[in-house]
Amino acid sequence: MTTGGLGPATFGTWRAGRSDWRLQVLTVFSLSVAFVCLAASLLVVTNVEALRDRWSRAGRATVYLKDVTKEADVGALTQALEQTEGVARVRHVSSDEARREVVAADEALASLPARAFPASIEVAFDDSVTDEQLKTIALKLRALPSVESVETYERWTERLSSVLGGGVTAAACLAIIVLAAVISVVASTMRLLLQRRKIEVEVLRLVGATDHFVRRPFVMEGATQGALGATLALAMLGVMFLLVRQRFDTHLANLLGVMPSFLPWPMALGMVALGGALGAATAFFSLRRLTSV
Repeated sequence: MTTGGLGPATFGTWRAGRSDWRLQVLTVFSLSVAFVCLAASLLVVTNVEALRDRWSRAGRATVYLKDVTKEADVGALTQALEQTEGVARVRHVSSDEARREVVAADEALASLPARAFPASIEVAFDDSVTDEQLKTIALKLRALPSVESVETYERWTERLSSVLGGGVTAAACLAIIVLAAVISVVASTMRLLLQRRKIEVEVLRLVGATDHFVRRPFVMEGATQGALGATLALAMLGVMFLLVRQRFDTHLANLLGVMPSFLPWPMALGMVALGGALGAATAFFSLRRLTSV
């Protein structure tokens, strides 16, 4: 027998593995369930991180106008803002419109006096405008005689960004815990599979096969099963993600400023590689312990 290549004993090992296809399917399915949990936790991290990035900057400002401001001055200010670089949208809200919008949301506020609903200009900025540039624009607007005040929502965004940052940290910690559980599941599953094929290992050693020659097909099989389990997990999570995304309210997405996104392809490929590496490593060390007995 040739121990340097794929000899008859190696092919016999592969045939024995294929013959117990139910066990192989069960192994891949068990690994995929574990990887679904890991992929789901990473998906939470990805989307919460995107939400934090979106809300780490307000990207908008409200310019409150004085009651004595003339329509011509409002028009000139609106036109000047529309021509400002980085401004995506400008909307003038009259005092009556502000009152209607607030009362529509809460009728209890209808008794407030008219001065509680000042006219304003709502300005939305694109992503090219940084926080420092927004502060500079706000300072220039506050200096205008027709402007009462400017709200950039800086404090609110800082607090929300801090809360979302804590969410990202918590989700990342959960992902690490799930990864530890995945490693444990992969190790236990592969050890169970190899224990059931202990006789094959003993036969190969009896006919003179080296430890390296014995391990190679099992390590390849472990890597294949780990990669298949991770791939199946991504496919199942992808189907669930599409079902949830189809039912995701567009208005809610507009409010949040982001749409749910799936795992980026480098992370998905990394999961498949991780599955293969874990499967191969577990098979290698399990066989090493098995052949040393």
